Amino acid sequence: MNADRRRQRILEHMAVDGRASIGVLAAALGVSEMTIRRDLTELETTGAIARVHGGAVIPTGSSHEPPFSARTRINAAQKAAVAASVGALLEDGATLFLDGGSTGVAVAKVLATRNMTICTPSLRVADVLKSAGGVRLMMTGGLMRPREHSLVGPPAIETIRNHRFDWYVMTVSGLDLEAGCTEWNLDDAAVKQAALDSARRTLVAADSTKVGAIAFARVCPVERVEVVVTNADLDGGVADGLRERGVGVELAEDN
Repeated sequence: MNADRRRQRILEHMAVDGRASIGVLAAALGVSEMTIRRDLTELETTGAIARVHGGAVIPTGSSHEPPFSARTRINAAQKAAVAASVGALLEDGATLFLDGGSTGVAVAKVLATRNMTICTPSLRVADVLKSAGGVRLMMTGGLMRPREHSLVGPPAIETIRNHRFDWYVMTVSGLDLEAGCTEWNLDDAAVKQAALDSARRTLVAADSTKVGAIAFARVCPVERVEVVVTNADLDGGVADGLRERGVGVELAEDN
C-alpha cells in the first residue's frame, strides 16, 4: 500500500469516531507505529487532522472546512457511486448548475462524456470539463476562494440569477431532517441559495457521511430538494423521514 492510499485509509478510519490512536491505526493498516507517526505528521500539515498525545483527531466545529485534498481521500468510492447515480438521473441536452467540492468533481467526471450545458463556480470542476467535447461549459464570475478554487461574491450570484437551469446539482457539507442543507462557508451558502432559486429542479448529491451532519450556514430546508442521491448504507429512518417530506431518495450501490 503506497503512502497516498495509506493516508486515505487513515482519514476514512478517523471519520468514524473523529479520532484514533497510533496503535489502533498501525494494527488496522498493518504497518509500524513509526510509519503511522510519519503519516499523521504529513496529514497535519494539510490541516486534515490535528496531532494529540498518542494519536490524532479530526478538527471539529460547524464552520471548520476540511481541506479539499483531505476530502477527496475520504469515501472516494462512495462519492464515485453517488456521481454515477446522479449522471443516470440527468437527461442529455439539459442545462444545469453544478457545485464544486470533492463530490462535485466526481459528478463532473461522470458528465464529461455527456451533451449538456453546465455552469459551475468551481475551477476544479471546470478543469475536468474544459476538454469535454459535448459539454458547453460556463463559469460564474466572482472572487476565488484560494483553498477551494471556487468563485463567490456578488458577481457569481448575479451570473446565476441571470440564467435559468433545468437542474441544480447541489453538494452539501451537511444534510439533516430538521436543520436542512447546510454549508461550512457563508459565501458558498449564498451561491447555493442563488442556484436553488434559478433551477427548475434540485438534486442533492452527498455521500452518506454528510447525512445527519450540520454545518454552520443554512442553505435551505430539505423540502426545497426534489431528490437526494446518497449511498445504500443510509439509515432507514432518515430515508423514511425524507420521503415523508416529499423528497425522493436514490441509493447508490458502491462498486
